[in-house]
Order: sequence, then C-alpha cells, then structure tokens
Amino acid sequence: MTTPSLRRKNNRRSTNSNPNNSQKNQMAPYASSFYSKFRMSPFLISAVLFMSVLILLSVSLNMRSALGSNPNVSGIYSVDAVNQYPHDPSAFTQGLLYAGNDTLFESTGLNGHSSVRRVALATGKVEAIHSMHRSYFGEGLTLFGERLIQVAWLTKTGFIYDRNNLSNIKTFTNPMQDGWGLTTDEKILFGSDGTSTLYQIDPHTLKVVEKHTVKYKGNEVHNLNELEYVNGEVWANVWQTDCIARISGKDGVVLGWIYLPQLRLVATGHENVDVLNGIAWDPKQNRIFVTGKLWPKLYEIKVNAMKKPFSGDIESLCMLPPTHF
Repeated sequence: MTTPSLRRKNNRRSTNSNPNNSQKNQMAPYASSFYSKFRMSPFLISAVLFMSVLILLSVSLNMRSALGSNPNVSGIYSVDAVNQYPHDPSAFTQGLLYAGNDTLFESTGLNGHSSVRRVALATGKVEAIHSMHRSYFGEGLTLFGERLIQVAWLTKTGFIYDRNNLSNIKTFTNPMQDGWGLTTDEKILFGSDGTSTLYQIDPHTLKVVEKHTVKYKGNEVHNLNELEYVNGEVWANVWQTDCIARISGKDGVVLGWIYLPQLRLVATGHENVDVLNGIAWDPKQNRIFVTGKLWPKLYEIKVNAMKKPFSGDIESLCMLPPTHF
C-alpha cells in the first residue's frame, strides 16, 4: 500500500521569420494559461501525496497503541500486563478469539474434556458450552461471519458451529496435515498444523489455496500452534516456548518476536499450569489478550520495544526442533 512523470518540451523559435507569427501571438495568452496550469500540477500532486502520508501516519499511530510506539531494530519485544481477568484453570486452552462486547470464544483440548465455549471477559464465566465427544481433542478456533470453525488434533475432522448457540452445524475435512491453529483476516483463513507451514484456506470451500514455510533469518520455525490475526500480521504461539512469532501472512517471514516468560512465571503458582497458548485481538479497541493451558488468569498485554539489547539467544529460546507425534 507511482505517479507518472510528465515532461514538457521547450520549443522556442524566432518570431521574425515565421509568416504565422500574428496568429501565434494571438494564441499566446491561452498557451501561457495552459502552461501555467501545467507547471502547477507537480505542486498539486505533492500536496495530495503529503496529505495522504499524514492520514496514513495518523491511522498507524492509532493502531499501534497496544503494540508500543518505539521502533525496534532487533525485532524482539517484551510485554506489560495492563489488565488481568479470571480464567477457568481447568481449561486446556487451544484456541482463543475476541468476538466483541467483552465476549471471548475458546476451544479447549484433552480427550474427554474438549469443548467450545463462550466466555465473559470480565468474570471468566462460561456462558455457553458445547462438549465434544471424548474421541476428539479440540484445537484451533476462529470466527468467520456467524460460523465458528474448529480443528482437532490427530484427526482430519473439523467442526463448524453456530456462534449464537454453539450448535454443531456440520463437519468438514481438515485440509492441513493436522489441526493446531486457526485465525482469519475476514477474507481468508490461516491455519497451522504444528509444523513450520502457514496455510491459507478458502473459508467457503475449506480448501488450501496457498501455503508458506515460516522462517526467521532463513531458518524454519517449527511447532506453530495457536494463531491470531493482529493488525495485518499473523501471530503464532510456538509450542513449548514463551514466544509469539509475528509472521507476514504474505510470505511466512517472521517480522519479530514477542518474549513473555514473566506471565508463565506468574501463572506457575497454580497447580498443573501448562504452557502459554491463546491469543485474542480486539481490533476496535486494539486490545491484545493472552493466556495458557490451565492458567487461572487471562492477561491484556501491551507490547513494547525492549529498552535494552536482548541478552539471550532468541533463536534457541523460540525455535525448537520439530516435534513429531
């Protein structure tokens, strides 16, 4: 998200030897007016471009409030928890999304405990729930229109629900190798299967239309888990790490890392707490929420450029060897 360059020829000739000089002299005022307008056009173009840049800058600053405002050459970010909310400590969170009106939808895993649920943000109360058959292990979840679309682990079966009552409308065949994460930009679905592949899926046919290998500095990023579309990027939890990869949905390149081990350390005070998993974005208020499997809290976070150079090796912290099941 080029303007043609125009050139004017300089065509001066002597007026003394031309029999048509009187006619040309009569046309001179009109020519002068034309060329004057012509000379003004670059200034008009410049003014329009300048105003466009100002408008885009204003929109960008507004959208970046939750992402911090300082440039970050290293591409590594930390977070501040600006709010915290109750979260069901028995929920093995596998998918999370914000649906407006301080309402979340969440997909939980574990055979015999998997579900899709509607949750009140402020209280953590489960307002509605659909319990899955014990043979299924719930995974990624996204909302497209009025349909909640869910994938499951170690099966090609996916599920579609009515967002209003969580009734199971139908099943579909998951086009990925496995079901881990799902999100959408409201045009296309993005999916992950626990590998380094980021899928683009047609939301109507539920067929893969494109896919990219996610890489950071030329190296594959494996174990992509829960996904969220945030302000033009695809954010991915990386399984078994305290990292969120900020990925370009266009080509799979990692644009930066969010490193948030402090949230897991806070959560570990609760028995049986598991890994960081679950990202939700409120685009209207530009709020970002994160939680984890069996975490008792859900956090609203602000992403900040690190004030000091990152002392660790982000690749060893966030890029683990591939996992095979």
